[in-house]
Amino acid sequence: MRRRDFIKAIAGGTLAWPLVARAQHSGPVRRIGILMNGAATETEKQSHIAGFVQALRQFGWIEGQNLRVDVRWNAGDAALSRIYAAQLIGLAPDVILASSTTNLTAVQQATNIVPIVFVQVSDPVTQGFVANVTKPGGNITGFSMYEFSVGGKWVDLLKEIAPGLARVAVMFNPDTSPQSKFFMRSIEAAAPSLGVHTITLPVRASADIEPAIETFAGDPNGGLILPTDTFTRLRQTLIVELAMRHRLPAISPYSDFAKDGGLIRYSAEVNLPDQFLQAASYVDRILRGTKAGDLPVQRADKYTLGINLNTATALGLTVPLPLLGLADEVIE
Repeated sequence: MRRRDFIKAIAGGTLAWPLVARAQHSGPVRRIGILMNGAATETEKQSHIAGFVQALRQFGWIEGQNLRVDVRWNAGDAALSRIYAAQLIGLAPDVILASSTTNLTAVQQATNIVPIVFVQVSDPVTQGFVANVTKPGGNITGFSMYEFSVGGKWVDLLKEIAPGLARVAVMFNPDTSPQSKFFMRSIEAAAPSLGVHTITLPVRASADIEPAIETFAGDPNGGLILPTDTFTRLRQTLIVELAMRHRLPAISPYSDFAKDGGLIRYSAEVNLPDQFLQAASYVDRILRGTKAGDLPVQRADKYTLGINLNTATALGLTVPLPLLGLADEVIE
């Protein structure tokens, strides 16, 4: 069975599992801790957890019978990540599922013994979470998203659509996006050859966003880059509105950025429901005795480009036809 069909079968609950997989596991109740990025009110993220739990059920791990699942949400707050990581470890879980670099960092600091499976984490080797992707070693494995070299592509895309671009601000919360310093390296490496000056625009509270953008936009020919960050993603509507008001072409990796009015979305083609379903298969193998460090890290290898033509027009920009032809998603 092809991987895509396998994932669809898990999601639909239609896969004819072997009796050993479908049978309820005997013995003590096993415990899984989940530390999610984002807020518990986000329907999409709740569906990711539901898919994960359903996939575990297909493997024979049934919540309320032989499985207990404890979930915590960081709501884009690094302090909550640390608090909830400690809480979850205190519950003596058999496995922890950590979503995002912030949460993985918090869980890693809380334990070097409990197996950890991560999702939504960029370049885990560069960040020092695993030794290598083939045989991670230690107690951590999972499913990664971006290579940090994509930062250079973000600058390049902004310059291609806005040829007059001379300045780029990279906005993120240093507490909730520690990985942004790695994106920043590739952004700074690519910018000089494009005639672009870069600065970081750190924001740690909602009230910081508007004055930061207003100050940066005081000089002409600016653009905005938003790396992966739960804090800024939860405030995406505000940032898009401010970018439009101050005529700043902006780029983000999030799939709904262009749909929400941002100019460009460029990101790894990651099916998050898929990642959570695959994470369930890793958790199952760990519960059966496989060491987390023996399970290879899975990486995304395709990138998706989305462009909002309405936003380009509003900013007085013309998208080059060759670039438009490369876009996977065009909003007009």
